[in-house]
Amino acid sequence: MSTAVYRAPGTSQSTTGVSKFLVLATTITSIAGFLYGYDTGIISGALMQIAREYKLNRQMQEIVASSILVGAVIGGLSCGWLSERFGRRNTVSLVAAIFALGAVASSLASSPLMLILARIFLGFAVGGSSQTVPVYIAEIAPAERRGNFVTAFNVAIGLGIVTASIVGYSLHSPGSWRWMIALAAIPATVLLCCMPLFPKSPRWLVGMSRHEEARKSLQRVRVAGDDLEQELTAIQQTSEKEHSEIKGWPALFQPWVRPATIAALGVAAFTQLSGIEMMIYYAPTILSGAGFGSSAALLASVGLAVVYVVMTAVGLMIVESIGRRRLMLVMIPGSVISLAILGSMFSKGMAAGSHAWILVACLLIYMVFNAGGIQVCGWLMGSEVYPLSVRAAGASAQAGMIWGADLVVTITALSLVNLAGTSGTMWIYAGMNLLAFLFVWRFVPETAGLSLEEIEGALRAGTFKP
Repeated sequence: MSTAVYRAPGTSQSTTGVSKFLVLATTITSIAGFLYGYDTGIISGALMQIAREYKLNRQMQEIVASSILVGAVIGGLSCGWLSERFGRRNTVSLVAAIFALGAVASSLASSPLMLILARIFLGFAVGGSSQTVPVYIAEIAPAERRGNFVTAFNVAIGLGIVTASIVGYSLHSPGSWRWMIALAAIPATVLLCCMPLFPKSPRWLVGMSRHEEARKSLQRVRVAGDDLEQELTAIQQTSEKEHSEIKGWPALFQPWVRPATIAALGVAAFTQLSGIEMMIYYAPTILSGAGFGSSAALLASVGLAVVYVVMTAVGLMIVESIGRRRLMLVMIPGSVISLAILGSMFSKGMAAGSHAWILVACLLIYMVFNAGGIQVCGWLMGSEVYPLSVRAAGASAQAGMIWGADLVVTITALSLVNLAGTSGTMWIYAGMNLLAFLFVWRFVPETAGLSLEEIEGALRAGTFKP
């Protein structure tokens, strides 16, 4: 980074505190992250019941599990336009309504086909939330705390996954999978009712030439003593530079924007290709196949989810002081080693019996390093590295990449286990984590401590480099 714009991670522009209203807005908006985690994670506990009720083979189980990801890809790619046209806040409200309707429709599905279609519809909200919410939070948060606030979305995802795991473990009666899925309609309704209470994105308002509204919105999420005029002037100056420039999707491939596109989309892909969703969705199925009882497999899944939420919470607290790049480079090697050990255990038949605790420990250690590292940075980078004129399109590309990679992983996971064996599958994912480390080392600069406008300035100056 250029020394003209760079500040070390953890430094601050402001000497004042954080607005309580901003904390409230972030907390409520992050319910969308909870729903993302719950709606994608609940299939882990529900899939065995659904498979028994509908007598689904392995391929149909993969389709049911992955159908929500098809909708997520569609939602992630299309909500960029909605966010740019109607605003971030209004798009989050739309997503909340789809979350509620999709949960109810999925729970009432009368056949596998209806369930698949309902989950595709529900997936639109999952993808849309992952595109819109991090951008909305990033655009209302102060630069020196942006990482902490945006990472709240990741923590909420973890809480959703934990809740889904506990619900899946607790409900065993025939047909209880319908209640598992329907419960998500309650927090979705809370989110829908609360969103009108919060301000629109000041950066979006400036982009729409609504400067006075932008000032009022910014004032609502700042505390006394913050220099609103300086921040607003920086936003306006950046917006004015972009009036005559290419905007939207084509702008992502301009030479000066390309380093941000490569860094963000690469990290997005590796958040999924590193194997996290395979562990969340299929851990009970894989453990059952290794000789674990059904309850023990589901309980191990709860443990994985708890570690996920704890480590994303830790990541929230340290991502600004350590920095995005350094956090990933420190944590990824742990994922490589734990997956390599898992592969060796499966290959030597040490997955059950007296060695079962080592297997579970390796799974938990993998989750520590993966959830506390690259998962913390996936949505965060997509919300902050793109210039204002392409931020909505960039966030859509980010969501599309994450959900597309997630879809590939989910729809092939059980087939990959069948083809390469569980040991081979673990080694393949270990290799993907090694590639992730090399990618971050080569292409991902540090963004901690920089305002969104300063990151854009580094891109324009050609100094957005590791």
